[in-house]
Amino acid sequence: MTEISTSPKCGVVALIGAPNAGKSTLINALVGQKVAITSSKPQTTRTRLLGIAIENEAQLLLVDTPGIFEPRRRLDRAMVSAAWEGAEDADIIVMLVDSRAGLGPKVTSIVERIKHRPEKLILVMNKVDIAAKDKLLTHVTKLNDLCGFDETFFVSAKTGDGLDELKSYLVDAMPEGPWHFPEDQVSDASERLLAAEITREQVFRQLHAELPYATAIAMEQYKERPDGSLEIHQQILVEKPTQRAIILGKGGHQIKEIGARARAELSEILGKTVHLYLHVKVSANWDEDKSLYQDMGLDWVK
Repeated sequence: MTEISTSPKCGVVALIGAPNAGKSTLINALVGQKVAITSSKPQTTRTRLLGIAIENEAQLLLVDTPGIFEPRRRLDRAMVSAAWEGAEDADIIVMLVDSRAGLGPKVTSIVERIKHRPEKLILVMNKVDIAAKDKLLTHVTKLNDLCGFDETFFVSAKTGDGLDELKSYLVDAMPEGPWHFPEDQVSDASERLLAAEITREQVFRQLHAELPYATAIAMEQYKERPDGSLEIHQQILVEKPTQRAIILGKGGHQIKEIGARARAELSEILGKTVHLYLHVKVSANWDEDKSLYQDMGLDWVK
């Protein structure tokens, strides 16, 4: 049980790991509500995002980062760069590992890169509810032999197993200092970015394996109506006409479903009526559009 102090505490916890380790799901679970989009597919998260959790006197600034992988194009390089930048100036670096997937070159290469960093290093084995229990300790032993983590935790971000122990540890480890954000703020993401991310999440969820990751959301218009509701116009960018046809669906059914689900979720999160208008645009080289990177919260990299 966390010991309550009279002094406020605040610190940065950076979550890093291979794609699909469950970083966004863990952030949402620790915050207690949704602040980052999730899907079963790797590389869902594209930019750094801050989730803000409060426990007793401590404010935890939880940095969700894109999964680290071998980049092949500019967008990949920007995502990987964002992941490593997210770990800068952290008080604690959490290495999150998908226990079910086990160890591979993506995991071990990340561990090799962080093992000499000065920050406190924590190993968190995620998805233990669906992992082979006989292999867990073997994985942990190999990773600690490679790096020598300060602590190891076994959790399931999906079911909540082990999260209380992890959160208590993080609270205890936070340095004393004033909170950086108001008590009722749960993320540093703007409403515009959140709206784009929620739509992108629905594209992933509705289309499953049919659409590759060659898609992005561009904001055309975002304004408040006189009645207090929000009017949002977005473009779903794809690289090929065949991808546009997939998103539209027969008779426009698919894009209507994407819009309806995104609109409902945004209305619930923002606490106001949302009018969402979507259309699909073919832009073969959208990932070379510098202005779009700024909208996505990514740096333009060479």
